[in-house]
Amino acid sequence: MLVNKSIISDIKNIIAHSKDNAIRAVDHQRTLMYWHIGKRIFEEEQQGKERADYGKFLTKYISEELEPEYGSGFSKRQIELFRQFYRTFPNTNTLYSQLSWSQYKIIIRLESQDKIDFYIAETVKNNWTVRQLERQVYSSLYERLLLSNDKESVLAVAKNEKQPSDAKKIIKDPMFLEFLGLKREASYYERDLESSIITHLQDFLLELGNGFSFVARQKRIHIEGDEFFVDLVFYNRILQCFVIIEIKTTKLTHQDIGQLQMYVNYYDRIEKLVHENPTIGILLCANKNDAVVKFTLPENQKQIFASQYELYLPTEKQLLDEVNKELESFDEN
Repeated sequence: MLVNKSIISDIKNIIAHSKDNAIRAVDHQRTLMYWHIGKRIFEEEQQGKERADYGKFLTKYISEELEPEYGSGFSKRQIELFRQFYRTFPNTNTLYSQLSWSQYKIIIRLESQDKIDFYIAETVKNNWTVRQLERQVYSSLYERLLLSNDKESVLAVAKNEKQPSDAKKIIKDPMFLEFLGLKREASYYERDLESSIITHLQDFLLELGNGFSFVARQKRIHIEGDEFFVDLVFYNRILQCFVIIEIKTTKLTHQDIGQLQMYVNYYDRIEKLVHENPTIGILLCANKNDAVVKFTLPENQKQIFASQYELYLPTEKQLLDEVNKELESFDEN
C-alpha cells in the first residue's frame, strides 16, 4: 500500500507547533502571575507609604516567606522585579502574549516609555528571541536610529504605522559587528571579514535591520568581457530593492565609491525588475571620510551610503553623545 510520506513530516510539524503554543501559553500565564503578585505588593506597599523604608522591608519579608518553599524564583531581587513589572505596566491589557517573562525583565529596566514602546513593538514585529532583544538593547539600537531619524518616525516605523520612505531611515551608521568575535588589533583581510559575516549571517541580518534577506556572496558579473565580484548582495522587501554591500578593511577611497557605483548601475540596468526600486549600495568600511563620500558622489543622491563598522558595542554614553551632536547639528541648520 502506497502512503504519502509527507504525512509524517506534517504530523511532526503539528506536534512541534502545538508544543510551542503550549510553552508560550504557560509562559504567558507565568508572566500574568508575576504581574498580579507585583500588583498585590504595590497595593500593600501603598498602605505603608508613611514609612519610607516599608517597601524594602516588605520585599525582604515576602522573599523570606516564599523562597524556602518556591525556590530562587522568589528571591528578594525577583520580588522587586515583580513590583517594578506592575509599576511599568499598571494595565494588564497592555501585556503581550508574544513576549516572555525573560523579555519583559529586559524591557522593564529601560528608562523611558519611548524606548519601552519601541523595543516591545520591534520584538513583536520581528519575533525576536530573548538573546536578540538583549543584543539590540545593548547595542543601543533605539539611539542609533535616532541619529538619522526623529523620535516620532522611529516609533511609527517600529509599530508598523508607517514604512520607511528611503534607505537612510533603515541603514545604520555605524554598524556594530561584535558578534563576529574579531579583535580590533588583529590584522585581517576583507575576505576574512566577509567569511565571518556569512558564518554569522543571522546576526548580521539582525544588525542590518528590518526586511533584509540574503541573495549572494561574491556574485560574479560580466561587463564586456571583464569579470567582477560583488562582495555581498541582499534584498530588502520593505524598500523593494537590491542592496549591495562592499567591504573595505582599509581607509575608504574615491575609487572604492566609484567601484560600488558601477555595481549599483549594473544591478539597476540588468537585474532590477520594472516594479522594483533603484538599487542601494553600502560601503562597509573600517574608516570612512564623509567628505570623500560627499565630493565623489552627485549632490542629493540616495543610492550610495558609507557605513563604518565597529567590532565592539558602544557604551551608552558614547551613543548619547552622538545623538546629542546630531541634534545640535539639526538646530544649527
